[in-house]
Amino acid sequence: MHGHGGYDSDFSDDEHCGESSKRKKRTVEDDLLLKKPFQKEKHGKVAHKQVAAELLDREEARNRRFHLIAMDAYQRHTKFVNDYILYYGGKREDFRRSGENDKTDMDVIRENHRFLWNEEDEMDMNWEKRLAKKYYDKLFKEYCIADLSRYKENKFGFRWRVEKEVISGKGQFFCGNKCCDKKEGLKSWEVNFGYVEHGEKRNALVKLRLCQECSFKLNFYHRRKEVKSKKRKNKAKKDCEESSHKKSRLSSMEETSKKKDKGHSSSKKSENSLNQNSDEEEGTSESELWKGPVPETDEKSQRKKSNCACI
Repeated sequence: MHGHGGYDSDFSDDEHCGESSKRKKRTVEDDLLLKKPFQKEKHGKVAHKQVAAELLDREEARNRRFHLIAMDAYQRHTKFVNDYILYYGGKREDFRRSGENDKTDMDVIRENHRFLWNEEDEMDMNWEKRLAKKYYDKLFKEYCIADLSRYKENKFGFRWRVEKEVISGKGQFFCGNKCCDKKEGLKSWEVNFGYVEHGEKRNALVKLRLCQECSFKLNFYHRRKEVKSKKRKNKAKKDCEESSHKKSRLSSMEETSKKKDKGHSSSKKSENSLNQNSDEEEGTSESELWKGPVPETDEKSQRKKSNCACI
């Protein structure tokens, strides 16, 4: 039985063959349209040796790349050196670098450090000077730390304080000498520090806090200027002014009180004298009353007396 519905036909096979050929043509055309320019042809047969070798090389290169990426910089360097010696020959000592010119950050700072930075020093700045300037900005420049080990030669070393020394109080609440940690009897000194830096002579005014022994070492040849706190001076001035004001007030109060006392005494005296006079008059009048009758005065005689006085 061929076909559907149980009917036979002699042309059924030809129709099926035509449909299959049309489908094949369509698939080939679609493959040509969808083919990319970098896409290689499909090998239906066994792969060629060259193609297999290329695929292996790609896989090896990919594995090598992943292996190198996983390595550290130093491990990668040693691998390349070993490969070079393996293929080209040579000694391992030839690849060892000399560490004579190696410098750390501290070496760079020591070479380019300045005690005080001016505008001229900041004109031509390279990375080494910028590093030294950055370190200088972090220092605390109120009090100095001194090296008085060569005080008999009249040579002193000064440097600014670091954050740890500021927190611990070294140089302000403890003696500023680097080998001394005394806390009692500290004095402030102002020193004109002359030094040579990068072939230039420079001067700087520096403040120090030293104990009695270290201040003796500092003033071994000639005495430096002692700095006294302005607060104490102001307090002393204020105390003197207040005491003078108090004295003037007291003196003025005493004078006013004396004047008042004098006024009271004079008024009391006048009152007493008046009282005495009144008492005497009353006493006399009373005594006269008890003696006898009051004497009569003639009006005529009084008038004559007054007229004589006018003439």
